[in-house]
Formats: sequence, structure tokens, C-alpha cells
Amino acid sequence: MAIDDRFEDLEPRKAKPAPKDLTVMGVAEIEAYIATLEAEITRARAAIAAIAAKQAQKSAAEAFFKKG
Repeated sequence: MAIDDRFEDLEPRKAKPAPKDLTVMGVAEIEAYIATLEAEITRARAAIAAIAAKQAQKSAAEAFFKKG
């Protein structure tokens, strides 16, 4: 194990980005921003569904191989 591997967890975590200043944006820009955020939410929900499906497959495989 290299020294760098042991200290990987000590790297500072990225700070949350500051919220966008919506007061300087026009209506069309805000609507486009909302659409982008909604698309990201949809993508995150799809990832959650994929993780749940993989966990179900893993549980089924573990149950199958524990038999007998």
C-alpha cells in the first residue's frame, strides 16, 4: 500500500456551490435553469431505481447460493 492511498480520505471535501443569483436572470433564463434542474432530478431518481434493482438482484443471488 502506498502512502498516498492511506491519506486519500483526508483530502478536503468539495464545498457546495453557492446558489445562483436568480435576481439577475431573465424569465427565459430562469425557466431554462428550472428545466436543467428538473432533468438532473429525473436522472438522480433513475439512478436510485437502478441501485434498487441491482440490490434486489444481489439479494436474489445471495439467497439462491445460500440454499443447499
